[in-house]
Amino acid sequence: MEKEKSPSFKNGGDDETPKCSNGKDPPAPDKPQNNNGTEGKGGGAEATPQIKYTMENAWEDIEHSLVELEGDADSEIPDSINDYLDLVEEKASKHELPEKSKGCPLDDDGSFLKVAHQMSKLYKHLSEIFKLDSRQGILINRIGRIHQQVMCCLEDEFRTLLEESRIVEPDVNHEPAGDGEAQDQAPRSNEVLSNFPGYSQEALATLNKIAMEMISGGYEFECYEAYIMTRRNAIEEILNKLGFEKISIDDVQKMQWDALQREIPPWINAFKACANVYFSGERKLAETVFSDDPSVAKSLFNSLTRVLFLQLLNFAEAVSVSKRSTEKLFKFLDIYEALRDNFSTIDNLFPEECANELKEQLTTTRSRIGETAICIFRDFKNLIQSDTGRTQVPGGAVHPLTRYTMNYLKYACDEYRDTLEHIFKDHEEMERADSTSQSNSQSNDDENRSPFSSHLIKIMDSLDSVLDAKSKLYKDVALSSIFMMNNGRYILQKIKASPEIRQAMGDNWYRKKSFELRNYHQSYKRETWMKLLGCLNLEGLNVNGKVVKPVLKERFKRFNAMFEEIHKTQSLWVVSDKQMQSELRVSITGVIIPAYRSFLGRFSGYLTPGRQTEKYIKFQPEDIETYIEELFDGNTASTARKRT
Repeated sequence: MEKEKSPSFKNGGDDETPKCSNGKDPPAPDKPQNNNGTEGKGGGAEATPQIKYTMENAWEDIEHSLVELEGDADSEIPDSINDYLDLVEEKASKHELPEKSKGCPLDDDGSFLKVAHQMSKLYKHLSEIFKLDSRQGILINRIGRIHQQVMCCLEDEFRTLLEESRIVEPDVNHEPAGDGEAQDQAPRSNEVLSNFPGYSQEALATLNKIAMEMISGGYEFECYEAYIMTRRNAIEEILNKLGFEKISIDDVQKMQWDALQREIPPWINAFKACANVYFSGERKLAETVFSDDPSVAKSLFNSLTRVLFLQLLNFAEAVSVSKRSTEKLFKFLDIYEALRDNFSTIDNLFPEECANELKEQLTTTRSRIGETAICIFRDFKNLIQSDTGRTQVPGGAVHPLTRYTMNYLKYACDEYRDTLEHIFKDHEEMERADSTSQSNSQSNDDENRSPFSSHLIKIMDSLDSVLDAKSKLYKDVALSSIFMMNNGRYILQKIKASPEIRQAMGDNWYRKKSFELRNYHQSYKRETWMKLLGCLNLEGLNVNGKVVKPVLKERFKRFNAMFEEIHKTQSLWVVSDKQMQSELRVSITGVIIPAYRSFLGRFSGYLTPGRQTEKYIKFQPEDIETYIEELFDGNTASTARKRT
């Protein structure tokens, strides 16, 4: 393709003598020179060879001429400009070959960046000088086209360098190292965190130079767009590796809970990573790449991270308005803690105007999550009260509702008590509105409780009420007491095993519950064993100083029959807590054995030895002790063995 020729800057004709880059006249036609520059000998005249410029001396010639052109637009432009443009175009074209489609390494000596700077300067100067001179339109257009070509190469290289960062995935759940193996791993984790986003110093320096050149060359929009898009894609790729993917609010609303809850842990990891590592790393990166203009660095950082931050908050927002249910509470609290614990980082990361907007959005989202958590916790009390089933638990064992409730509350207190206290405190006005009708009857102890503890007491009161109603389903009053003892003991053991829940419930409540348990114990003994002791009553046995044998025989018969029935029945009853089981057996033995042994020792001699004795005295004190040890095992094979 024939190379464009620069038109003359003078109004003269085509026969004007051109100038070389050194400003001297070319050799006269009648004095031909040979290739080494000496005059030719003999023969006819030879054609003058075209001077071959290098890029460096061509630019020197152009730069010298630009100084002259600034003072006189009619000054002649050097011929070297077309040679220079040819060389630049050739150099830029190499960057556009198919194998360079992802950008090309800039020259190690920085010559391409130097050329880009020269082209920007050339285009800027000539466009300004000849902006009113249409005669130079062809030249200006060519310079502009080649300048754009050079800038496209820089943009490609800029993207490539940004895409080739050493992507790292920091451990956002890393805890401070203790001793041993964990301590050995700590430096490595800290190094990973400090290295994000993984660019070498050399790459950062090159990115900075390219950004400076593109901005000074008028291609700031392309530079900014390439930076934002590349870094946004990089962060989204990292978040995907953490398991988090963009999910719209509509999609969240349509998801079943089993699927949705699997998305929450990756979201938490992503949110923590962004707040503590990725966003701070992005700010440092922007400040390094665009170090010459802090306002640009700040603006790009805001544009990049604001969208991602709001995208993360949108997920939490969508979860907050999903259908409430008891099993969702702990996932909601996990989200709340992530939002709460990383709130302060917004102040440090974003400038005030942006931070205020994001903090307001984060506060709103956190508040909604907290309100939902409180509603779920309140619904839990209603869930307990709604359990009106009339199915008896076999043997008076611990009711499934008691197990579920206490395990639920214990986990809530052990893992989330501070968070729940914080949420209830933040929503104290709502809590007070719920308890206005009870405010006049509250004791000083109630007033001193935190809002969370007060609600915890309400849940426990609801459980007690429901259990009391279920205990009345048992026709046997003694079994009803065993049922309440089993459930009460289970509740106390769970509270005893958890300092957090015990502290929340308070010592007064614990002592009151223990007192109730002792009352049920006494009720059980009264309904069972005190009635049995009635068979050993001395009243009516002596008439006029003599033992009435028929009455004595009847007493032994009644005792035997009643004890056999108790053993047969209560061997099927269940006391799962081994300590309480032992306490009950010891208590029963302490009541029955001394009384029976005394009665037997006093009256067995009034029965005729032999068959009559065997008929009415079926149990020795040791036998009764053995049978008592078989109570409350829930064992159908354990039945009274009659003496024959």
